[in-house]
This record gives sequence, structure tokens and C-alpha cells, in this order.
Amino acid sequence: MDQAGIVSRRQLLAAGHTDADIRRMVRRRELTRVHPGVYVDHTGPLTWMQRAWAGVLAVWPAALAAESVVSPGGPVVVAVDRNRRVTRPQGVRVVHVTDLHGLVRWNLGPPRVRFDEAVLDLAAAAPSELAATGVLADAVQSRQTTADRLLAALDQRRRIRRRTFLTAVLRDVRDGTHSALEHGYLTRVERPHGLPVALRQHPGVGLYRDVTYAEGDTYVELDGRTFHDNARSRDADLDRDLDAAADGRETLRLGWGQVFDRPCATAGKVAVVLRARGWTGTFRRCPACPASSSDATPGSRGR
Repeated sequence: MDQAGIVSRRQLLAAGHTDADIRRMVRRRELTRVHPGVYVDHTGPLTWMQRAWAGVLAVWPAALAAESVVSPGGPVVVAVDRNRRVTRPQGVRVVHVTDLHGLVRWNLGPPRVRFDEAVLDLAAAAPSELAATGVLADAVQSRQTTADRLLAALDQRRRIRRRTFLTAVLRDVRDGTHSALEHGYLTRVERPHGLPVALRQHPGVGLYRDVTYAEGDTYVELDGRTFHDNARSRDADLDRDLDAAADGRETLRLGWGQVFDRPCATAGKVAVVLRARGWTGTFRRCPACPASSSDATPGSRGR
């Protein structure tokens, strides 16, 4: 197997070399030590793939895990069996997992934890529920997995952190939320305040709308700016708004502040727009709505 020029002492000995041979190759700079018992066949800087191979071989048997599987190119994270004690190689993060052999695709180079399992591990370890939501939504949007596959993998993980929360998020992602911001709108703005159930990622002319309300032909576009950070993307956003106006439709463009910092006030204002365009449903206050404030009251302009 091609190991990007990385080789371990164990492999060299298995190939018939002796320790004296290895010392001589190091002395002649045919090999350069990366970690104890792991070498590279040159003296220059290592590529990410070489660092990944070196990390795996340094604590073998092992496999790439977490962000090294989901988004290669950053930190090197290596999984070993939960029952092993290993010395952490410099520049490598080691995680311990149950049933390493059952979780790993050993035929890949380097071996790595299965993508779905790595995504779940990342989401479980994320610093916040928002970050965990982003991990799941990004993984599905990358088309390397599906919400149903992740749910099936999660069903086998009885002792994973945030299990109930991750299950709920994946069900929502399966039903159409494609980002952490979209999921936040669904769970913080729409559902808790009794707004009508919208269509999500509904196809328009050459595009998909984040949220579409049949009531009054109203669109909600979730604008994270993280993903719309150049002039071309911004121009496309404005074209979409103009097209909606030309068709007699309303476009509400919301960002992180409205969804996560002021969800109750945002829900009230969305309700006002929907009611003005024919919605006859009942707005309701959620437990977080300020009881004495007009912020979340339809018809109010808020603060």
C-alpha cells in the first residue's frame, strides 16, 4: 500500500531489514525520523497525508478519526482501542473508542473510522448544540452521507453524548433543514411560536428557497454570511429577492442575530407579515417570550 513515503520500524523489520540497516538509512538521510519508530523518505516538510500516515503508524493498530475523516487537512486525530494505553505522538490527538475494528475501513489509506461514525463523534464532542447541528447539517449537505444513514448509525450508539438531541436534529435535517441556521429557524422561531409549517429547500426557477410559506407566497431566506461572503453570492441573493418581488411574493432575509439572539421578536414580526398576506393561524408565545414585552406580539414593531 502507498503510504506517502511513511514507513514504520515494524514494517521495515518485516521486510527483512535490521535495526543496523535502519540506523544506517537514517544516518545517510535516506530516512528521517517523524515519531519514535516511524520514518519518512525525505528531509523536507511533511504533507498532511504524511502526517496522517505517521500518526496512524506511530500507535498502530489505529485509524484516522473525527475531523481527520470529516474535513482532512487540519489537526491529525487518531483512534485506538479503548483498552490500550499509548504515548501520544507529538502533533497528534489520540481518542479511544469501543470496537475499533468494527468502526474502521481498514482498506483505505490511511485506515479511517467510517464517515458516519466520525460525524457522530464530532457532533457529540462539539462545544455547543449549535456547533453540533452545524456538523450534522454540513455532513449531509456534503452528500457523503444522508440523515437516514446517520440515524441508523446513531441507533447503534446507545452511549453517545447528546443522543436525544442529535436524533431530533437529524430528523429535521432529513425533513429539509440544510444548515445550522435553518435548523435554528425551525426550532427557535417557527415551531415554538405556532407559525405555519413551511416547505424547506423548495425548488424555484433555477434555485432552492430556504423556507417557503404557502400563506401569502412568502419566502424566508436564511443568510449566514459565512456561506455568502463574496460579491457574486450577494448579487445572487439580491436577484432572488428581486425575482420574488416581481412575482408578487415577499422575501424575508434573516441572519444569525434574528434567529439565535432574538427568536421571539423575529417570530412575532414574521407572523405580522404572514397575517398581512392572509395567514389566519394563531401566534403563540413560547416559554422564552418576554411576558411583559411587546417584542413577540404580532402587530408590534418590537423594540
